[in-house]
Amino acid sequence: MKYIFLFISSFAFAQQTQFIDFKSVNGQLKLNATEKSVSGIVHYQFEVLKPVDTIKIDAKNMEFTHVQIYNKEAIYINTGKELKIIGNFQKGQNHLTFEYLVKPKQALYFVAIENSEVQIWTQGQGRYTSNWFPSFDDVNEKVIFNLGITYDKDYQVVSNGILKEKNPDGNLIHWQYQMEKPMSSYLLMLAIGKYDKKEFKAKSKIPLEYYLENKDANRFEPTYRYSKRIFDFLEKEIGVKYPWGIYREIPVRDFLYAGMENTTTTLFATRYVVDSTGFADRNYTNVDAHELAHHWFGDLITAESSTHHWLQEGFATYYAALAEREIYGDDFFYSKLYETAQQIKFASRTDSIPVLNAKASSLTFYEKGAWALFVLHESIGDKAFKKAIKSYLKKYAYQNVNTQNFFDEIKKVSDFDLVQFQKTWLESTAFDTPTANALLSKNKAILVRLEVDKLKKTPFAEKEDFLKKTLESNVYETVKEAIVNQLETEKYEAKKQLLQIALQTNMIQVRQAVAGSMSKIPEDFRTSYETLLNDNSYQTQEIALYYLWKNFPDHRTEYLDKSKDWIGFNDFNLRTLWLSLALSTPNYSDNPEILVSELIDFSSTKYEATTRQNALEKLIAFKIINDQVLSNLVGSTTHHMWQFSKYGRDTIRLLLKNSDLRASFNRILPNLTPDEQFQLNRLLAEKS
Repeated sequence: MKYIFLFISSFAFAQQTQFIDFKSVNGQLKLNATEKSVSGIVHYQFEVLKPVDTIKIDAKNMEFTHVQIYNKEAIYINTGKELKIIGNFQKGQNHLTFEYLVKPKQALYFVAIENSEVQIWTQGQGRYTSNWFPSFDDVNEKVIFNLGITYDKDYQVVSNGILKEKNPDGNLIHWQYQMEKPMSSYLLMLAIGKYDKKEFKAKSKIPLEYYLENKDANRFEPTYRYSKRIFDFLEKEIGVKYPWGIYREIPVRDFLYAGMENTTTTLFATRYVVDSTGFADRNYTNVDAHELAHHWFGDLITAESSTHHWLQEGFATYYAALAEREIYGDDFFYSKLYETAQQIKFASRTDSIPVLNAKASSLTFYEKGAWALFVLHESIGDKAFKKAIKSYLKKYAYQNVNTQNFFDEIKKVSDFDLVQFQKTWLESTAFDTPTANALLSKNKAILVRLEVDKLKKTPFAEKEDFLKKTLESNVYETVKEAIVNQLETEKYEAKKQLLQIALQTNMIQVRQAVAGSMSKIPEDFRTSYETLLNDNSYQTQEIALYYLWKNFPDHRTEYLDKSKDWIGFNDFNLRTLWLSLALSTPNYSDNPEILVSELIDFSSTKYEATTRQNALEKLIAFKIINDQVLSNLVGSTTHHMWQFSKYGRDTIRLLLKNSDLRASFNRILPNLTPDEQFQLNRLLAEKS
């Protein structure tokens, strides 16, 4: 009798939230790292708002069994994209249960690491949680999620909400997490790994948990240096208490983005796990503040569609900037605004898509959205702005919003011309430079920066005294950095004195600008340039080591001896550079085979994508290429990080132009995995 229900429902083209309200879900899951699979039993509570004949749940490439409504077998269709329950559903409460199995193609990742260990983590936004958990791709369907996960006892397991139970079961542990409030499915998360955890309490008594891999325990302080301070600041600045009961932050390997604001638990890329030296170049502060701000702007209230995406990204970017202002000061805040203004102006020459458009660029949603809020904040005043934000968040808590909803709250506190504001900042692709400059000019450092930038086309002799005076002043470091960058095209003899003054500032970013601006280093500047090798900056050391090695062959042994124990960031940037330089220096090493082996090892699957790419780039640039290098390069093409897989494909295309290397690729083909063979065969078949 089932076939009589297999018709095209008139409901299929309507938005489901008009007919069905899913209230809560309880999922009891098991993950198999060997099979890279997820299985589980799922219980959904839902209310039928209007009579309907089909209920759908988004579910990609899943297998379903024991599908029941109130413990009675249900008629269902599995389309491969959706689970459709067919029936005569009348108004009222309902209960759906089923079991499922899936091997996710995306959104949940099993990352193999050393010693046969694994990290498992999810990324729902932009990837769809429905690849690993039957849920809803529509952000307007908000559900209270409660997940239980059973996994190996040696691992930490984290999901959204409060940990209610942790029950040992032989070699396994069952972790039961519970949410109290509804959220969109893209914010559902899992993170499984071997972590240490430190616990704190915010001023508001919210529990804070900060995680690091066991091996990174000594990097806790610089990684999370300002995390608690950021939390306390944002709660006070926003004026609405953090709404989710607990907050966690967890770094995961080979993460797709900088960070992700999964409700109660932010995941972020391990590149931000740093020691005190690394902190100067790539710290977690901005990402930390951005993802936490999303717990109000995105998680608590969610944009109803991509057209209003700035209500999430623009707000998170702006509040992150305010948090950095609290930590680093006004000069830092205004300098970042100045830099993003320059980026937006440059992009507006070719970017024809404004903020209020679903296809707007990240720069537009994030940075121009933040600029719009800065203008609004300054225009209506701090008191009115905060009052409107507080009202906006409380009125639409756990709901979906659009730009008009936000404007309605602004209207209650100010008669500011929102019509013109929307046209200028949200609907136009031009950047309102006069308004921006007027606001930026409140900061003295920016006034100097504007003067410096006006001199870009001025002959050096006419501006030398001003630039010298500015470098010797106590003006903010980004202004001095801008001067160094402006000097790059000037003749060395003319700018030599200013470069020396720039080095004497002892400002890391200014000295780094000098390092990067001198690919050719004159002999009489060598000693001064060599001081850059001692800077507390892995980025500066990397630049300086390479350029010194390149410019002064007679001193290569000296430079290599000095840097032989350098490691650098957690992507081994200094170690991989040192290996490639040592191997390219005749007669430096007594055992070059050992160095080759180590560098090739960095390009293998034992390491994260950034490390692997670092190593591969150096191996290929310095022409250290054998079958293992080529195999590791092909391996990159199957990686889940698109940037890394694209690098692999593009590099192979270049190498295939060499007939000898094409023969080498054909030779290694039979020894590759099926996925690798598929990718390489596609590249071999392309027309050169």
